[in-house]
Amino acid sequence: MSTYPEVSVVMSVYNGTSDLARTMDSILSQEGVDFEFIVINDGSTDQSGQILNEYAQRDSRLRIIHQENTGLTRALIRGCDAARGELIARQDAGDVSLPSRLKSQASVLRDHQDCVLVSCWTDMIGPGGEFLYTSRGTGAASSPVSILSPGAEPGVIDGPTSHPSAMFRTKQYLQCGGYRAEFYYGQDWDLWYRLASLGTFCTLQQTLCICRFSSGSISSSWRPEQIKFAQLSKNAMLMRQGGRSDETALAEARELVSSLKKRATPLNKSAGNYFIGKCLLENRNKAAIGYLMSAVKENPLHLKAWISLAQCFLPFGKNQSL
Repeated sequence: MSTYPEVSVVMSVYNGTSDLARTMDSILSQEGVDFEFIVINDGSTDQSGQILNEYAQRDSRLRIIHQENTGLTRALIRGCDAARGELIARQDAGDVSLPSRLKSQASVLRDHQDCVLVSCWTDMIGPGGEFLYTSRGTGAASSPVSILSPGAEPGVIDGPTSHPSAMFRTKQYLQCGGYRAEFYYGQDWDLWYRLASLGTFCTLQQTLCICRFSSGSISSSWRPEQIKFAQLSKNAMLMRQGGRSDETALAEARELVSSLKKRATPLNKSAGNYFIGKCLLENRNKAAIGYLMSAVKENPLHLKAWISLAQCFLPFGKNQSL
């Protein structure tokens, strides 16, 4: 009988003190599956390391690795290399896995040996916990299905709803080459494309993951770079599908990483605040006003933010304004 856990949960933390306890508790309270929790403290300068050490003293399932800051991709590579489980589940600091997430996803992979990657619906929330929207994917993978489709615009017919919603088989992770350091951002889709070539994918049709979106997050502050990395990961997939090496795409990704180092600071938070405000406006949540006001304050030329802000004070048909 194996002495290793079935699932290795892998997470990287960099200065995540504010929401770290909530994330840790959401994983350590999971039931119905044997797991270990590998956390890479990626050079945090706040109290994250101390908090992690305190948790580790109370729970033997935790394995904490402290290191100098390397960025998310390299931290995940180290964490996955340390994984001993048959399955690897991703988790991000600041986000939450609902109680049955690990059990439900592991069950799919147990019951469907052809399935190599499983996700679930993800609720996206704002900095103050405001509901923004639920990411459900396309619905094409409600049961395990092959998702690669080079003719489709994203190259797939469906895919994980968020990075921390994913669980995959360790064997296939290693077989396809795992996370690749060239993808400083967009490392998730580069991996999903390669995993999808080895088996089927499934999205559980229920919300089991909650992700917090902040105005200064990678998704908003480095959006242009993320889009470029996403295109490169798709280009690499198309090269492989055509029987060619994807080294050209990897070389371009390395050049893009070099350009990131020249622009050491992210863009301002206007784009992120606009996105949050727009989602809240669509939900008729009056908190939209504060985020949209922040967006125009940070970027007075943000025309769409001004328009959305004005809409906050207009009536919604028979309903009153926000």
